[in-house]
Amino acid sequence: MGTDEPTIDVVERRIGYEFNDRALLATALTHSSYASERDVDSYERLEFLGDAILGMAVTVEIYLAREDAPEGDMTRIRASIVDETTLASVARVIGLSEAVQLGVGEERGGGRQRSSTLADIVESIIGAVYVDGGVDAAFGVVERLMGDAINRSLDSLGVKDSRSKLQERLGKTGRSVVFTYEQSGPDHDPVFTAAAVVDEVDAGSGSGRSKKAAAIAAARDVLDSMDL
Repeated sequence: MGTDEPTIDVVERRIGYEFNDRALLATALTHSSYASERDVDSYERLEFLGDAILGMAVTVEIYLAREDAPEGDMTRIRASIVDETTLASVARVIGLSEAVQLGVGEERGGGRQRSSTLADIVESIIGAVYVDGGVDAAFGVVERLMGDAINRSLDSLGVKDSRSKLQERLGKTGRSVVFTYEQSGPDHDPVFTAAAVVDEVDAGSGSGRSKKAAAIAAARDVLDSMDL
């Protein structure tokens, strides 16, 4: 599958972002072997940029999601998330291998399923989103693609996020919290705002690129403002 319009459409749906400049996404899917055969740009520069954006986004996500995670644990979690195995797994799950443009020799050599190539593609797409839509758009794509991997790694440490902490503390007093959500922004790059309702009163609010991130931010707001 080359990077024709149907392919671009599929990739955009799978990453949850629509490009203003689709040529950036086409470049992000172009391996150096194909680029050298066709005299076009490869994804290497975008991959270089995306590597840095990914590291920053994952760092921020870990820091905000688990306030009491020690620095050493956060470092290990980040390393496990941005490594080749995890990134290649994400690429396989959303079917990016089908969209990569490879040279003839690379295709014959099994490059379409090579983990290093698939990991590079994830990073190059993140870099392309950053160039096209800015840091918020790029962070949103990272959250959508890597959120499950981040949560699994954090859960393995037994470190709880603000939402879990709030639910536990309220539960001890026989109370509960309900989260309501509003969505704003374009469909391809939404922002969610959550309200944490305690005792039928809006006790806190927060926003994020997913409902979960918004709920965690709202719960943190409640914990900061209430004596719990």
